[in-house]
Amino acid sequence: MPVIECDVDAARDRLEAAGVTVEPGNTDHERWRASRGSATAVAYDDKVVVQGGNPQDIEAILREEGGRAHVYFDGGSRGNPGPAGIGWVIVTGDGIVAEAGERIGRATNNQAEYEALIAALEAARDYGFDEVHVRGDSELIVKQVRGEYDTNNPELRERRVTVHELLGSFDEWTLEHVPREVNDRADGLANEALDQG
Repeated sequence: MPVIECDVDAARDRLEAAGVTVEPGNTDHERWRASRGSATAVAYDDKVVVQGGNPQDIEAILREEGGRAHVYFDGGSRGNPGPAGIGWVIVTGDGIVAEAGERIGRATNNQAEYEALIAALEAARDYGFDEVHVRGDSELIVKQVRGEYDTNNPELRERRVTVHELLGSFDEWTLEHVPREVNDRADGLANEALDQG
Protein backbone atom coordinates (compact mmCIF):
# COMPACT_ATOMS: atom_id res chain seq x y z
CA MET A 1 0.00 0.00 0.00
CA PRO A 2 1.95 3.04 -1.27
CA VAL A 3 2.15 6.11 0.96
CA ILE A 4 3.01 9.27 -0.99
CA GLU A 5 4.27 12.22 1.07
CA CYS A 6 3.11 15.29 -0.82
CA ASP A 7 1.14 18.51 -0.90
CA VAL A 8 -2.34 16.98 -0.89
CA ASP A 9 -3.96 20.05 -2.50
CA ALA A 10 -1.54 19.82 -5.45
CA ALA A 11 -2.16 16.07 -5.62
CA ARG A 12 -5.90 16.72 -5.79
CA ASP A 13 -5.34 19.20 -8.65
CA ARG A 14 -3.29 16.60 -10.58
CA LEU A 15 -5.99 13.96 -10.16
CA GLU A 16 -8.74 16.34 -11.30
CA ALA A 17 -6.63 17.43 -14.29
CA ALA A 18 -6.36 13.74 -15.26
CA GLY A 19 -10.16 13.41 -15.15
CA VAL A 20 -10.37 11.58 -11.81
CA THR A 21 -13.38 12.50 -9.64
CA VAL A 22 -12.31 13.62 -6.17
CA GLU A 23 -14.84 13.34 -3.33
CA PRO A 24 -14.87 14.49 0.31
CA GLY A 25 -13.26 12.14 2.84
CA ASN A 26 -15.31 9.68 4.91
CA THR A 27 -13.93 10.73 8.31
CA ASP A 28 -12.71 13.91 10.03
CA HIS A 29 -9.10 12.89 9.33
CA GLU A 30 -9.56 12.33 5.58
CA ARG A 31 -9.17 15.43 3.43
CA TRP A 32 -10.50 13.74 0.26
CA ARG A 33 -10.63 10.42 -1.57
CA ALA A 34 -10.53 9.48 -5.24
CA SER A 35 -10.87 6.25 -7.21
CA ARG A 36 -9.52 5.20 -10.59
CA GLY A 37 -9.62 1.64 -11.89
CA SER A 38 -9.26 -0.62 -8.87
CA ALA A 39 -7.25 1.91 -6.82
CA THR A 40 -8.48 4.38 -4.21
CA ALA A 41 -6.42 7.29 -2.91
CA VAL A 42 -7.17 8.69 0.54
CA ALA A 43 -5.60 12.05 1.48
CA TYR A 44 -4.60 13.06 5.00
CA ASP A 45 -2.80 16.27 6.05
CA ASP A 46 0.56 15.64 4.36
CA LYS A 47 0.27 12.31 2.60
CA VAL A 48 -1.88 10.23 0.29
CA VAL A 49 -2.40 6.51 0.93
CA VAL A 50 -3.23 4.43 -2.15
CA GLN A 51 -5.22 1.23 -1.64
CA GLY A 52 -6.63 -1.42 -3.94
CA GLY A 53 -5.52 -4.10 -6.36
CA ASN A 54 -3.70 -1.82 -8.83
CA PRO A 55 -2.29 1.16 -6.92
CA GLN A 56 -0.43 2.22 -10.06
CA ASP A 57 -3.81 3.31 -11.51
CA ILE A 58 -3.52 6.40 -9.29
CA GLU A 59 0.07 6.40 -8.11
CA ALA A 60 1.56 7.55 -11.42
CA ILE A 61 -0.67 10.64 -11.46
CA LEU A 62 0.42 11.60 -7.95
CA ARG A 63 4.15 11.64 -8.61
CA GLU A 64 5.70 15.09 -8.25
CA GLU A 65 7.65 14.81 -11.51
CA GLY A 66 6.25 14.00 -14.91
CA GLY A 67 9.07 11.57 -15.57
CA ARG A 68 9.88 9.26 -18.43
CA ALA A 69 8.01 6.18 -19.58
CA HIS A 70 8.45 3.44 -22.15
CA VAL A 71 5.22 2.83 -24.03
CA TYR A 72 4.48 -0.35 -26.01
CA PHE A 73 1.50 -0.72 -28.35
CA ASP A 74 0.02 -3.37 -30.60
CA GLY A 75 -3.18 -3.85 -32.54
CA GLY A 76 -4.50 -6.50 -34.83
CA SER A 77 -7.53 -7.88 -36.57
CA ARG A 78 -8.70 -11.37 -37.40
CA GLY A 79 -9.44 -11.00 -41.05
CA ASN A 80 -8.39 -7.77 -42.68
CA PRO A 81 -10.74 -6.07 -41.95
CA GLY A 82 -12.30 -8.10 -39.18
CA PRO A 83 -12.85 -8.15 -35.42
CA ALA A 84 -10.00 -6.06 -33.98
CA GLY A 85 -8.27 -5.59 -30.64
CA ILE A 86 -5.62 -3.34 -29.18
CA GLY A 87 -3.12 -3.63 -26.34
CA TRP A 88 -0.72 -1.21 -24.70
CA VAL A 89 1.68 -1.10 -21.76
CA ILE A 90 3.34 1.83 -19.95
CA VAL A 91 6.57 0.93 -18.13
CA THR A 92 8.89 2.99 -15.90
CA GLY A 93 11.90 2.07 -13.80
CA ASP A 94 9.39 0.95 -11.15
CA GLY A 95 7.78 -1.59 -13.48
CA ILE A 96 4.43 -1.63 -15.28
CA VAL A 97 2.50 1.55 -14.49
CA ALA A 98 -0.58 0.72 -16.56
CA GLU A 99 -1.72 -1.65 -19.28
CA ALA A 100 -4.92 -2.45 -21.11
CA GLY A 101 -6.37 -4.52 -23.89
CA GLU A 102 -9.76 -4.06 -25.53
CA ARG A 103 -11.82 -4.94 -28.57
CA ILE A 104 -12.44 -2.02 -30.90
CA GLY A 105 -15.02 -3.50 -33.26
CA ARG A 106 -14.22 -4.09 -36.93
CA ALA A 107 -10.99 -2.67 -38.36
CA THR A 108 -7.99 -3.45 -40.53
CA ASN A 109 -4.66 -4.40 -38.95
CA ASN A 110 -3.27 -0.93 -39.66
CA GLN A 111 -6.32 0.84 -38.21
CA ALA A 112 -6.01 -1.29 -35.08
CA GLU A 113 -2.30 -0.48 -34.76
CA TYR A 114 -3.07 3.25 -34.93
CA GLU A 115 -5.90 2.91 -32.39
CA ALA A 116 -3.52 1.10 -30.02
CA LEU A 117 -0.90 3.84 -30.41
CA ILE A 118 -3.51 6.57 -29.80
CA ALA A 119 -4.88 4.81 -26.68
CA ALA A 120 -1.35 4.31 -25.30
CA LEU A 121 -0.38 7.95 -25.85
CA GLU A 122 -3.63 9.20 -24.30
CA ALA A 123 -2.95 7.08 -21.23
CA ALA A 124 0.68 8.30 -20.95
CA ARG A 125 -0.54 11.90 -21.27
CA ASP A 126 -3.24 11.35 -18.63
CA TYR A 127 -0.62 9.90 -16.28
CA GLY A 128 1.35 13.12 -16.67
CA PHE A 129 4.56 11.78 -18.20
CA ASP A 130 6.61 14.45 -19.94
CA GLU A 131 8.90 12.10 -21.88
CA VAL A 132 7.82 8.94 -23.73
CA HIS A 133 9.79 6.36 -25.65
CA VAL A 134 7.25 4.52 -27.78
CA ARG A 135 7.81 1.08 -29.29
CA GLY A 136 5.69 -0.98 -31.62
CA ASP A 137 6.18 -3.93 -33.96
CA SER A 138 4.36 -2.36 -36.92
CA GLU A 139 7.09 -0.97 -39.16
CA LEU A 140 4.47 0.66 -41.40
CA ILE A 141 2.86 2.68 -38.59
CA VAL A 142 6.20 3.70 -37.05
CA LYS A 143 7.57 4.87 -40.41
CA GLN A 144 4.36 6.68 -41.36
CA VAL A 145 4.32 8.59 -38.07
CA ARG A 146 8.02 9.44 -38.40
CA GLY A 147 7.39 10.69 -41.96
CA GLU A 148 9.54 8.05 -43.66
CA TYR A 149 6.54 6.54 -45.49
CA ASP A 150 3.61 8.31 -47.14
CA THR A 151 0.15 7.75 -45.72
CA ASN A 152 -2.18 7.42 -48.71
CA ASN A 153 -5.24 6.06 -46.90
CA PRO A 154 -7.39 9.00 -45.67
CA GLU A 155 -8.47 7.18 -42.48
CA LEU A 156 -4.88 6.36 -41.57
CA ARG A 157 -3.82 9.94 -42.42
CA GLU A 158 -6.41 11.23 -39.94
CA ARG A 159 -5.13 8.86 -37.24
CA ARG A 160 -1.54 9.91 -37.96
CA VAL A 161 -2.55 13.56 -37.35
CA THR A 162 -4.10 12.53 -34.02
CA VAL A 163 -0.88 10.71 -33.07
CA HIS A 164 1.19 13.82 -33.88
CA GLU A 165 -1.13 15.99 -31.78
CA LEU A 166 -0.72 13.59 -28.84
CA LEU A 167 3.07 13.39 -29.26
CA GLY A 168 3.11 17.20 -29.17
CA SER A 169 1.81 17.10 -25.59
CA PHE A 170 5.14 15.58 -24.42
CA ASP A 171 8.37 17.53 -23.92
CA GLU A 172 10.33 14.74 -25.56
CA TRP A 173 9.43 11.58 -27.46
CA THR A 174 10.90 8.84 -29.61
CA LEU A 175 9.15 6.20 -31.70
CA GLU A 176 10.89 3.04 -32.80
CA HIS A 177 10.09 -0.22 -34.53
CA VAL A 178 10.93 -3.31 -32.46
CA PRO A 179 10.63 -7.05 -33.14
CA ARG A 180 7.40 -8.71 -32.00
CA GLU A 181 9.15 -10.57 -29.16
CA VAL A 182 10.15 -7.23 -27.60
CA ASN A 183 6.50 -6.17 -27.83
CA ASP A 184 5.03 -9.43 -26.52
CA ARG A 185 3.07 -7.95 -23.58
CA ALA A 186 1.13 -5.47 -25.73
CA ASP A 187 0.65 -8.16 -28.39
CA GLY A 188 -0.68 -10.56 -25.73
CA LEU A 189 -3.15 -7.98 -24.39
CA ALA A 190 -4.52 -7.31 -27.90
CA ASN A 191 -4.94 -11.05 -28.52
CA GLU A 192 -6.56 -11.65 -25.12
CA ALA A 193 -9.08 -8.91 -25.93
CA LEU A 194 -9.89 -10.63 -29.24
CA ASP A 195 -10.15 -14.06 -27.59
CA GLN A 196 -12.75 -12.74 -25.13
CA GLY A 197 -14.99 -11.74 -28.02
